[in-house]
Amino acid sequence: MSIQVFGLPVSRGVAIGRAVLVASSRVDVAHYFIDEAQVDDEIDRLRDARDAVARELTTLKRDLPTEAPAELPALLDVHLMLLHDEVLTGATKQWIVDRHYNAEWALSAQFEVLARQFDEMEDDYLRERKADLEQVVERLLRAMSSGQAASFAPAPGPAPAPGARDFGGEDPLVLVANDVAPADMLQFKRSVFTGFITDVGGKTSHTAIVARSLDIPAVVGAREASRIIRQDDWVIIDGDSGIVIVNPSPIVLEEYRFRQRQSELERARLSRLRHTPAITLDGERVELLANIELPGDAPAALEAGAVGVGLFRSEFLFLNRGGELPGEDEQFEAYRGAVEAMNGLPVTIRTVDVGADKSLDRMSVNELRHEHALNPALGLRAIRWSLSEPGMFRQQLRAILRASAYGKVRVLVPMVVNVSEARHTLEALARAKQQLAEAGRPFTDVEVGAMVEVPAAVLILPSLLRLFDFVSIGTNDLIQYTLAIDRADETVAHLYDPWHPAVLSLVSQTIAQARAVGKNVSVCGEMAGDPAFTELLLAMGLRSFSMQPSQISAIKQRVLRTDARRWASRLDHVLNAEDPQVACTELLRVLANTAAASRAIAV
Repeated sequence: MSIQVFGLPVSRGVAIGRAVLVASSRVDVAHYFIDEAQVDDEIDRLRDARDAVARELTTLKRDLPTEAPAELPALLDVHLMLLHDEVLTGATKQWIVDRHYNAEWALSAQFEVLARQFDEMEDDYLRERKADLEQVVERLLRAMSSGQAASFAPAPGPAPAPGARDFGGEDPLVLVANDVAPADMLQFKRSVFTGFITDVGGKTSHTAIVARSLDIPAVVGAREASRIIRQDDWVIIDGDSGIVIVNPSPIVLEEYRFRQRQSELERARLSRLRHTPAITLDGERVELLANIELPGDAPAALEAGAVGVGLFRSEFLFLNRGGELPGEDEQFEAYRGAVEAMNGLPVTIRTVDVGADKSLDRMSVNELRHEHALNPALGLRAIRWSLSEPGMFRQQLRAILRASAYGKVRVLVPMVVNVSEARHTLEALARAKQQLAEAGRPFTDVEVGAMVEVPAAVLILPSLLRLFDFVSIGTNDLIQYTLAIDRADETVAHLYDPWHPAVLSLVSQTIAQARAVGKNVSVCGEMAGDPAFTELLLAMGLRSFSMQPSQISAIKQRVLRTDARRWASRLDHVLNAEDPQVACTELLRVLANTAAASRAIAV
């Protein structure tokens, strides 16, 4: 039976494939296909892990103290029984043989099948045995990771094309999970998945942002998707409307396959614009920059036609590291790699922006104490965290400065809210320069900018503009803090409104104030990559947009078709409207009709 699940569209396009259910705790398990010749080796890895866990459990049972409760040896017996049950290990082998899954993926896939069966049991005692099964699976995964878990991991290279089949002829796959952390999303760059669905999340959560950077269809906030969808179900992800269709009929399947082909043709048409300068109809040159997460994203930015990197999210170098932060040399190599890959084009590196939905594995005692009591979006995050870790911060600043010797680099400071933070940041940068000079390390002067992400920054912008060389508007957080909306919470996602008059007023004020004193201003939030806002931002005076590389061609097309001067003359009408979105849509229609009439008269 075909069913529909509704969520939030966060990355456009259509993905069709079989569902792979992954528990949130196992999203970071390696997922890759193996060759036919590697099947026996993967089965051996599974067998070796099973034998190692069996020895571990047997030793634990043997060494139990005499005063241990009687339940403990019985529990260990249950774990040993589950470990040797063919329903677990035997079926896992079939995933390896039939689907060519690597051992960890095969084990996780079989666990999801069995977990669903346990959830549907009526007997409370039997249903609770799911926890025992999960513990056994976790032990097996640990055993494999400590052995040769990555011996057959896929070699680095480009990600498979959306909708492509693997070499073994298997069907395309989509991932279904309760949630996927932003750091774990980076695995999609070389994964076998062509799209993903999560139960939780918002349109501008960092997980959604990374999905857009990967240019794969995605739906988040689908509530019960991971419970409704079963392993191996055929699934359609409609990333344009936020609809997930489970086990579609042949007619619906063919309709969406047609839409896939149309989407590919449209992308190919837009890609022809990548080397065309972004100039409005009235001759205004517009800078279209790329947002990237890792140095390896730079080639895709160039390929998309970006004229630089407007936002290098350096925090992704700090995530998924088991609590160990990257050192100065490691960061320097990463930043230099991005700078050199951009072939002389500017690279704006944002200092680490952790907190909120991007937490480090390493937490202080104070952070652990308040982890569940405080709102992380209002806590120790972004520049607040960096200033609280002066040693780490100086390391990062030195690494960025060293990279400036290899190309044009700018530093961007996230979530600045007062002048004292700005002064402390600039003092830290001055100390980093002094340390490099004393050590004889080459570097150049870099421009330093502030991210405008909270209303307070707009209200004190004249003071900030006296200290910084440029500003960049982070519209995602600006909307969140202006409207008191947690952008990662799907329960209030309907209240997240980039068209809210207060938001547009703050954006317009920031652009106008920066331009009035001759300082560069850009928008690096999701609003920059949304074609619905292109004309309005141009009317406000914005001439620098930074977005995901996959969005550049669509925005360039809008720029090429816009008369910025005519839009600017009608800006107040939109900003003062009760519903700016309706006013903007109507204005777009009127100006398009006027232009068409003018062309007809000219002919």
